[in-house]
Amino acid sequence: MRDIKVASRYAKSLLGIAVEQGKLEELHKDMQLISSVCAENRELVLLLRSPIVKADKKQTVLTAVFGKSVSEIANTFVAIIVAKKREGILADIADAFIDAYKAHQNITSATVTTAVPLSKEQKAAVVKSLQTEGRDAIDLKETVNEEIIGGMILRVGDKQIDESIKRKLTNLEMEFDENPFVKEI
Repeated sequence: MRDIKVASRYAKSLLGIAVEQGKLEELHKDMQLISSVCAENRELVLLLRSPIVKADKKQTVLTAVFGKSVSEIANTFVAIIVAKKREGILADIADAFIDAYKAHQNITSATVTTAVPLSKEQKAAVVKSLQTEGRDAIDLKETVNEEIIGGMILRVGDKQIDESIKRKLTNLEMEFDENPFVKEI
């Protein structure tokens, strides 16, 4: 819990610097890169969290991985994170920055889960229906889960609409379990 607050503070500071210097979009791409690299490389995250590895070695690894791929601001920020001994939460900071960026740009994240992939028209319809509710821009992520049988599950922020066939079958099963009818012998 404490690391999330710390990551959020660093992310907000970085967002302020990016806005001040007019490099918000560039830094957003950098943080997306850092987040995706950390998500795909568990070994890198374990190295960054390791108390055995010295800070200068961690800085060397981070420079080798991100040095030429990210902006000067991002490289400087990563160096500051390492100097402050916060490199273990670098991925959390990158994720918090992406969330802060979305809030700053009024972008709403939504996730739709379906049994089969959505067509372009269906995705556009979901985005359009969410935009009619007063949201400016929608960042729609699509996941496929065959276990829901059909229908869809839509999650926006902390709200979820579950219109899957699996949910309806579960509700029907619970309704039958509560049936007060007792069969006569």
